Amino acid sequence: MTQAIGSQQRGILLSEAALHQVKSLRDKQGTDFCLRVGVRQGGCSGMSYMMDFEDTSKITPHDEVFDYDGFKIVSDRKSLLYLYGLMLDYSDAMIGGGFQFTNPNANQTCGCGKSFGV
Repeated sequence: MTQAIGSQQRGILLSEAALHQVKSLRDKQGTDFCLRVGVRQGGCSGMSYMMDFEDTSKITPHDEVFDYDGFKIVSDRKSLLYLYGLMLDYSDAMIGGGFQFTNPNANQTCGCGKSFGV
């Protein structure tokens, strides 16, 4: 796993590789989106991660916003209860590549790495 960017305390941590990848994906969209990260019921282990681009106009007062050099990561407070301290990393490896979630709140994780239990 790569190091998180910056030394500030943040609820959702992001590696340089993940930041580079999400910025690249956002730039392909052609709009200044933020990245919304959350959880929902379901998945092999009970809860699954969700992650998608969203227009910054949809950020509400009930959201927590984490700024990474002008790129915003947004999470609703209910999801953040399960995600606080999450490290989002990215690997371009041919096997096992993609976004990787390391969640200190998870007491079990599915083999796919996209769902967890608390």
